[in-house]
Amino acid sequence: MSIGIAIMGLLVGGLVGITGVGGAALLTPILMFLGISPSIAVGSDLMYNSITKFFGAVQHSRQKTVRWDIVRQLALGSIPGAITAVIILHFCQPIFYDQEKFMKVSLGYVLIFTACLTLYQALFHRKVRVLEDKIDAKTKVSVTIILGFVLGLIVGLTSVGSGSLFAIAMLFMYRMLPSQLVGTDIVHAFFLVTISALLHAGIGKVDFLLVLNLIIGSVPGVIMALRSTSWVKLRFLG
Repeated sequence: MSIGIAIMGLLVGGLVGITGVGGAALLTPILMFLGISPSIAVGSDLMYNSITKFFGAVQHSRQKTVRWDIVRQLALGSIPGAITAVIILHFCQPIFYDQEKFMKVSLGYVLIFTACLTLYQALFHRKVRVLEDKIDAKTKVSVTIILGFVLGLIVGLTSVGSGSLFAIAMLFMYRMLPSQLVGTDIVHAFFLVTISALLHAGIGKVDFLLVLNLIIGSVPGVIMALRSTSWVKLRFLG
């Protein structure tokens, strides 16, 4: 086992447990900074996210906090989008002068876009009427599928956005309870990153030992973070 990778998983897991920020936005850039190629970093991060999101998806499904109609509509677009991303990366290599550089630049743009969109959502989302109030049901389904395809393509290329981008999109498109938003987002993200991870594994872009080391580190990190936040809340309440 790589102690360094496990410690990194511990830190990322702790940050995710405290802030709720998606692991891909933290993990993929760190892996690349440590010298892991962008293609392996993306594929391995997708596999890692698939495993970690499974437990959340099961829990929300049991709690009945999932809008399955929205999950299906998003998946109708996002899964073909992820497949298209892998096709681009695998079969269109001659088009790219440097595929690894292309993925690195794409990741940078997506991280900047995600950060700006998150900031906008935090500051102004209460002033915007959701799309559900403005369009008919048929148009809403079409928009959801198209949006799913675009964001699925982004996730397939960079591993970033399976949670954050889709959550923000649903926040602006649908009127639902916060628990439903979280549950729907996690369940859809699980299906998307699982299929994306399997596709990347199929073209040899997943380092399974790296994934194992990350999981070994991140699980204790999340647990300790959740316990520490609970302790802090109790201290303030006391």
